Amino acid sequence: MTEALKRDYRVKEEIGRGKYGVVFRCYSAVTGDCFAMKSIDKRLIENDAVDRQCLYNEAKIMQLVSSNNHPNVLRIFDVFEDDCFLHIVLEYCDPSDLFERIHARPVLTESEARNVMVPLMEAIALCHRLGVAHRDIKPDNILFNDSNELKLADFGSAEFFPDVWHCWDSLLYGSGGVSWKLASIPPFYGESAKEIFDAVLRANLRFPARVFDSVSPGGKDLLRRMLCRDVSKRFSADQVLRHPWMKRSADTRSTAVLS
Repeated sequence: MTEALKRDYRVKEEIGRGKYGVVFRCYSAVTGDCFAMKSIDKRLIENDAVDRQCLYNEAKIMQLVSSNNHPNVLRIFDVFEDDCFLHIVLEYCDPSDLFERIHARPVLTESEARNVMVPLMEAIALCHRLGVAHRDIKPDNILFNDSNELKLADFGSAEFFPDVWHCWDSLLYGSGGVSWKLASIPPFYGESAKEIFDAVLRANLRFPARVFDSVSPGGKDLLRRMLCRDVSKRFSADQVLRHPWMKRSADTRSTAVLS
């Protein structure tokens, strides 16, 4: 660890582990505030130019998007680097991500799904206005802080684009998550990874009556517009936010109610 890191933070127990690094709980040496520190072992990617670029892009992109202090984007506070590691100090979040929270429920109500989708799409819309495509929107990368505010996290696959209106994956998985939450099934199904990819390419979206009977016409209409194969007709994040289904509840705020 760098001297600056040891001076500014007190690093404690491991709270997570990924392909290239470990996440620790840490505390500010001055205020005592709690943070998460992601420590990435650079030696594991020294021979992989793509992963190495993604590593440095993640810190750079997170600094850009969190500089707006958007309540639904995971904040980055510090970056430290030594010969072997890159240490990124992040906002601390609850251990349970969106995947775990929705997995604990057989089906969500439309109101619950909307309370997740509104802050999520607001975070995605901010990224797109800044020229950033997240490229890995999925329930595992959506966290919640101690106040139960939704936080878009893990920008390891993110990239800068001159025009991200055509970014398929951000809206695909964002809306696919709604389909999953409302009906307990993914929008495109297959018995293998290849079958799933083929189904995505066909973009033949269907709503089986046996599982979608309880979903409102507005919810299905929004899914069709978000998963439209024709990019000239597919909704942008801002258009999604203006859709009537997203505005149905006057009580929808940046705090997601899942817990």
